[in-house]
Order: sequence, then structure tokens, then C-alpha cells
Amino acid sequence: MTSEQTRVDDGPATSATRKGDQTRTLILRTALTQFGEQGYRGASLRDIASRCGISHPGLLYHFPTKEALLLAVLDHRDQVDRAEHATANDSGIDVLRRLVRSAQVNQSRPGIVELFVVVSAESTSVEHPAHQFFQDRYARLVDEVARAYAEVEEQGGLVAGVQPRRAAQQVIALMDGLQVQWLLDNDGVDMSEALRTHIQRDVSFTV
Repeated sequence: MTSEQTRVDDGPATSATRKGDQTRTLILRTALTQFGEQGYRGASLRDIASRCGISHPGLLYHFPTKEALLLAVLDHRDQVDRAEHATANDSGIDVLRRLVRSAQVNQSRPGIVELFVVVSAESTSVEHPAHQFFQDRYARLVDEVARAYAEVEEQGGLVAGVQPRRAAQQVIALMDGLQVQWLLDNDGVDMSEALRTHIQRDVSFTV
């Protein structure tokens, strides 16, 4: 087979793959909105497919179950957030500052905030398909933020009496609570500033 034949043969496959990726991304974005607005139980796969302009079987080709779609949406958003905000050389104080930046960014995307608020609350039931996802997610977040506080402590930047792991749990709880308040009162709640003020009380470095 010649190189020219290879290019010709690969063309349709590459085009189909690209189209499939685009459809998958469209489904994820649409599902994110629907899950955020209606919760996991209220959202319908048929409605999501209709909003994407594809058939129900077409959606099931990419995501065979509603559970698979929900987990893909949650994982996709976490991956995007990590790619946008994290760097390989983040120091402890950088991690804490990143939390504040993330809260600021979230104020421009209510659909994502609503998705995590609604589905994380629903997922407290062990029968919910995202139960394990959120259990693992919170454990990972607490560990990450606790390590950040511990590093700040090693550098002499932690206020006396602040315990890294307890501080991490408090920060994450504050973030969750602020998201609920912000969804109910967008104009009256500044998530990033409230979070910055709280963290600044724990550390001597500028957040």
C-alpha cells in the first residue's frame, strides 16, 4: 500500500472520529446543563438527546447508560478544572490561591456550580451512581488542601493553632456552603472574596 493510499483510507476514519468527538463533547455540555437544572433523577436521556439534535440510540452509542453519562460529565469537568488551574510546581500557598481563583471562575458558570451542588447532595445516598465519585473526590480534595496547609506550616506561614487537616475540611465545607448561597443570591454573595478572607486568617502569606 502506498503512502498516498494510506492517506486516502485514513481520511474517512479520521473524519468520523472527529465528528464522534464533537458529538460526545456536545452531549457532555448539554447533559451538564440538564443535570445542573434538574438533578440526576429529573434529567432525561431522551430530552438530552433531543437538545443535542441526535436520536436517543445515537446518544446511547456514546453513553450506554444514564449513570455512565453522569460520571463522564463529572469527570470531564474535574479534568478541565485541573488543566486550567493546576501546575506541576504549585507550592502550598499556590494551591490555596488556586482555590480562590476557582471560586472566582465559578461565579461565571452557574450551570457547573448548580450541577455539583445538586448532584453532590443527591449522591449522599449509597445507592446513587455518583456516590463513590464524590466520596473519592472529597477525600482527594481534603488530602490535597491539607498538604498545602502543611507545606505553608513548614515555611512558617501558618497562624498558630491552625491544624492543616481540620483547616482543609473547613475550607472545602465553606466552598460548598458558599456555592449554595451564591446560587440563591448571585448579587449578594462573593464566593471568591469570602473564601480569600477565610484563608487569609489562617496564613501569614498574602492570598
